[in-house]
Amino acid sequence: MIRPSNFRFVIFFSFLIFCSPLLAQQKVDVSGYVKDKAGAPLIGASVYIQSTDFGAITNADGYYKIKSVEPGSYNLVASFIGYKAQTKYNIIIKSRGNQLYNFQLEESSETLDEITVSPDQNQVSRPIETPLSTQKLTAAEIATYPGGNNDVVKVAQTLPGVSPSVGGFRNDLIIRGGAPNESVYYLDGMEIPTINHFSTQGSAGGPVGLLNVSFIDNVTLSTSSFGAQYDNPLSGVLQFEQIDGNRRDFSGNIRVSSSETALTLNGPLLKNGEEQSKLSYILSVRRSYLSFIFGLIGLPIRPDYWDYQYKINYEINAYNTLSLLGVGSIDDFDVESDDDFSDEEQALFEQVPFIEQETNAIGLTWNRRFKNGKGFMQTTLSNNLLNNEFSRFRDNENKEGLFFKNDSKEIETKLRYAYTYFSKNWKLVGGFNLQYSYYENNTTDLNRDLQYATDIDFYKYGIFANASRSFFNKKLEFSFGFRLDDDDFIRGNTLGNTFSPRLALSYEFAPNWKINGTVGRYYKIPPYTILGYQENDMLVNRNVDYTRSDHYVLGLEYVLGPSSNITLEGFYKAYDDYPISVDDSVSLANKGAGFEVLGNEKIETSGKGRAYGLELSLQQKLQRNFYGIFSYTFFFSEFTGFDRNNFLPSTWDSRHLISFTGGYKLNKNWEISARYRFAGETPFVPTDLDSTLVTYPEIILDYSRLGEVKLDVFSQLDIRIDKKWNFNKWSLNIFIEVQNILAQNIPTPPEYILATDNNGNIIEPRELIEIEQENDSPVPALGIVIDF
Repeated sequence: MIRPSNFRFVIFFSFLIFCSPLLAQQKVDVSGYVKDKAGAPLIGASVYIQSTDFGAITNADGYYKIKSVEPGSYNLVASFIGYKAQTKYNIIIKSRGNQLYNFQLEESSETLDEITVSPDQNQVSRPIETPLSTQKLTAAEIATYPGGNNDVVKVAQTLPGVSPSVGGFRNDLIIRGGAPNESVYYLDGMEIPTINHFSTQGSAGGPVGLLNVSFIDNVTLSTSSFGAQYDNPLSGVLQFEQIDGNRRDFSGNIRVSSSETALTLNGPLLKNGEEQSKLSYILSVRRSYLSFIFGLIGLPIRPDYWDYQYKINYEINAYNTLSLLGVGSIDDFDVESDDDFSDEEQALFEQVPFIEQETNAIGLTWNRRFKNGKGFMQTTLSNNLLNNEFSRFRDNENKEGLFFKNDSKEIETKLRYAYTYFSKNWKLVGGFNLQYSYYENNTTDLNRDLQYATDIDFYKYGIFANASRSFFNKKLEFSFGFRLDDDDFIRGNTLGNTFSPRLALSYEFAPNWKINGTVGRYYKIPPYTILGYQENDMLVNRNVDYTRSDHYVLGLEYVLGPSSNITLEGFYKAYDDYPISVDDSVSLANKGAGFEVLGNEKIETSGKGRAYGLELSLQQKLQRNFYGIFSYTFFFSEFTGFDRNNFLPSTWDSRHLISFTGGYKLNKNWEISARYRFAGETPFVPTDLDSTLVTYPEIILDYSRLGEVKLDVFSQLDIRIDKKWNFNKWSLNIFIEVQNILAQNIPTPPEYILATDNNGNIIEPRELIEIEQENDSPVPALGIVIDF
């Protein structure tokens, strides 16, 4: 039976489909800037839409405008004599809400008489410093991602080498067998420690991302060969590049999905009748109604959140710009009882924690381009905050019987400076970072007879440098860099202890064939939860070491065409000084992908680990209406406990990862896309039933049995259908997506609940019974995007 509200939507949707052939297409302008690698405008550059007659030439500011373009999906090409042509694939032109499409061209090694202005040049090249293990997604690919529900972080989970989280619903980035807290995140060059709502403290994962897709220009994930400017990555660097606010025209959009609504505004400030302003903004606010939805369908949990994001740009002059950006969230995770709960729902109701969390990151960036055109510098001053109140009760219905409480605050103030200089064929980069950290924590854990209060602060600092150049008409590329990090809190650490060199080589040994190799050493300071942990009024983890990860990667790349390539990589990651839980005698690499506080315990940094394997990846940018990424990763992930010679499979050791994401553009602005993910049998930690019977509702895991049992394979297919309409002053995009359309059961570890009688009373003597897991079914979702 169709409900009246759904029936009205069906009528409206059918009306739009019926009338869409009658709607006049509104032609619009496509615009942006073309600049060189130092940020100087390229005057007279050619920009045109592939396979059409539409194009334009840049003016003295490097600005172009292609007029009267019919809405649709296109590839946009920029070229200039003496520079490599560049293509932006799969840009979506709408009647309203179009962003600026900016280009940054690299100089060509060819002589003038060899240059042909053609889009058929290699469009899959990467920076010399990072010649492999890198994937990039554009804004259009992210916005129409199946199964992502406009969640930018969830999109990154489908990139090559990234494992799905247990149960498939969290945004933990588990890269090539590493732990969830081994990655770092940057927004326009500003580090942001928290990118998810209800984030796991000590890690960064959570169920919902907090970045607004309307801000994003592209997302780049590097799973090795990290630039020297990044501190603390062991497995990955995830970079989010935002669009700039429009300095000429006002626009905005409203995004409505099955779980939230977001409003985004974008435009100039203080334009004063000029064609364009020196000041622009883009800002958004988003509100979840998951609590309402879960109440309607009878689930016991009540997650509720807000988030906000903003960016303000000011062009001081042709050589200097200031950018103010920020992102934050307010989260509240509660529960509500019901007499009709199933055993699975009742267990969830009794065992979940209460979470109140607040995050905020704000940064001011000064970009200065040198007048001689030989380089630029970037200075960023930022501050980020995490307030986390995490509580567990024996009686969740009445919030009575508190047995665990963690009230903590993390504050970081950071100054980052980077200097880039181009000297003939050399690119030289250097800089430093200075960070002040403050951490306070009040913890009560009655099950462990533990109570303490921590209040620590310290400075952390680092320096880095990198040199790269090309030889033999860019057939051989070389890069060498290093960084040094230290702090004034951990005893015994010095700059020399964290010397981390990295080397990258790339050689084009035949047309369209490259061999790439990188070697690098990386360090990560333990999280504040470890550094601030106390026993008997003593900071027992103050003598820990930075965790070390050595990467060795060798890859072969073949360029299939102007918009596609295939790569085969072999990788080996060797870990040392990895934190080990003293109580559980297990590496912390096996923790951090759940609702917990990671690292709030005594540890020793004496563990080792290794993750190694092969990865095949094929990427096709938009050509002939199709785009997609396919990857297969075969790998091993193993870590030791206190016995450094005994390597055990980690909880991420699924051995096999398969992912595919692709889409096809149909006529009349229809698009269909699909995402498929597969992971092999994954080890899990069984429940210690005897201990859990004493501590219930806290679940105690038996880490001594890690590796004995495995989950079934994970397999999930999601599809999405988009339809766009373009009106005079607004555009409309409606999408329908279905997650797990094949109704595959998503594997999760066994769950337990106390046995009760027919009246819901606990049976004495108490006994834990395993819950029979229900079959999973497809999950449909509807979304609407209105641009105005």
